[in-house]
Amino acid sequence: MLRAVYPGSFDPVTYGHYDIILRSCKIVDELIVGVLNNKAKMPLFSVEERVKMLKEVTKDLPNVRIEPFDGLLVDFATRVNADVVIRGLRAITDFEYELQMSQTNHKLAPNVETIFLTTSIEYSYLSSTTVREIAAFGGDLSQFVPEAVAAELRKKMNTKRRV
Repeated sequence: MLRAVYPGSFDPVTYGHYDIILRSCKIVDELIVGVLNNKAKMPLFSVEERVKMLKEVTKDLPNVRIEPFDGLLVDFATRVNADVVIRGLRAITDFEYELQMSQTNHKLAPNVETIFLTTSIEYSYLSSTTVREIAAFGGDLSQFVPEAVAAELRKKMNTKRRV
């Protein structure tokens, strides 16, 4: 059985992320979407909120599992018995960083391979940062994130405006 991890912060999950999830779950027997709890960053959504949104978005994909993690990706991959790490690439600038990370991960865990999937062209410009900015100004999110995520973003932004 081929098990893969698709890690990220998913703050929030976008159609670009979902595209990689859909394509990955066709390649592997089980896809574990690892939601990173990065203590160095100040995310808009808590890890629990991000996990909840991803579970909603992927509820119709039977071979996808959502799990939070912190620490090293290779430690998480080893803990869940994953053979592969899947990373999405939007642009050449992503490749430089991802190549360095995959080579480092291979040194730390030679038994875990990295597969790069290029994001579909219609999502190549899309990032969670861009989505958060659009949401902050009340823009239309429908072409960037699933409706369940858009609803959570609107709620979060309304709460932030009141504070």
